[in-house]
Amino acid sequence: MVATQRQRVDAQPAWVLHAYPFRETSLIIEAFTRDYGRVALLARGARRPRSVLRGVLLAFQPLELGWAGKGEVQTLMKAEWQGGQPLLSGKALLCGYYLNELLMNLLPREDAHENLFAAYSDTMQRFAKGLREADLRSFEHSLLAELGYGLTLSHDVDGNPIEAAAFYAYQIERGAVRLSAPGSSSLSVCGKTLQDMALEDFSDPRSLLESKQLMRSLMTHYLGGHHLETRKIFMELQEL
Repeated sequence: MVATQRQRVDAQPAWVLHAYPFRETSLIIEAFTRDYGRVALLARGARRPRSVLRGVLLAFQPLELGWAGKGEVQTLMKAEWQGGQPLLSGKALLCGYYLNELLMNLLPREDAHENLFAAYSDTMQRFAKGLREADLRSFEHSLLAELGYGLTLSHDVDGNPIEAAAFYAYQIERGAVRLSAPGSSSLSVCGKTLQDMALEDFSDPRSLLESKQLMRSLMTHYLGGHHLETRKIFMELQEL
């Protein structure tokens, strides 16, 4: 919900998701905050060469922000780097931008998701130590659950427990439908994959591959036809 009365917020943990120029010397930043969700903030003078904000308002770095105002875009009053996070590079950097694009497109403004904020912070720390595809799948799973699109992974649409050796077609917003033989679509998975996804255990190569295909289809559906720039790059590189 967009603030309609003037408010002041101090010492709010946050991550920068996106920033774009505003007029000659300022920036509008989209920040993911712990207690206020995604917020838009005007960083006055942040593009000036000597601005202290230039080296602080960076993506994938833990920040503490303060702001004031009302309406859809409020004024950034303070920004401090919290340290302890190595800079991302290579594939990890691209994956970070992918997560930011998901949040920008799926997360409503000023809708707090403290658990999702914690999951994002944990994922950034994991990326800094070394990229694992399993961390992407885990965050996607957390994101869908937080937005109310959680997957039903313990039983099929008839209420029967998922069986590891069985085959299923996952119907979006309905659940797993048991098949008599392996399916050929991206929504077709074996039962063990669903069980592993519930446990966030992606050590089995087949579970990792099928969960990637399933999550790709789910994200495409919930994005409503919006195409992510990072997804295009990943697909060109055959990485996602």
